Amino acid sequence: MRAEILVGRERRRRWSLDDKLQIVREAFAPGARVALVARRRDVSRSQIYQWRAALREGRLNEPSGAVVGFVPVEMPLAPSVAPDDALSGTGSFAAEASIEISLAGGRCLKVSASLPSPELRRLIRVVEGA
Repeated sequence: MRAEILVGRERRRRWSLDDKLQIVREAFAPGARVALVARRRDVSRSQIYQWRAALREGRLNEPSGAVVGFVPVEMPLAPSVAPDDALSGTGSFAAEASIEISLAGGRCLKVSASLPSPELRRLIRVVEGA
């Protein structure tokens, strides 16, 4: 275990963006426990949750703009159109395209693919907070 001694007027540690992102990745990886990661990295649990919130809100971004993590999404390759309609060009979608999002705790959210991103983010926050 490493020891860090804080001296002088500045008593706070400065975490690099890479360190923050790595800690958030570790803490919210499948099967990980925030408390254990916090103890191992010598940071408070609340600080990890604050960094995660900042990341979600776009206040904590990777310099490259790369995605920090992703969720598997299954979508049909093509909309379902009746064969006769497809040939005549008058086809209509059998059903509106939707996406299914697997959330923490085994929750699943199925929404319209046309749902605007801000509404989707709000809905995910509500479901995760329930």
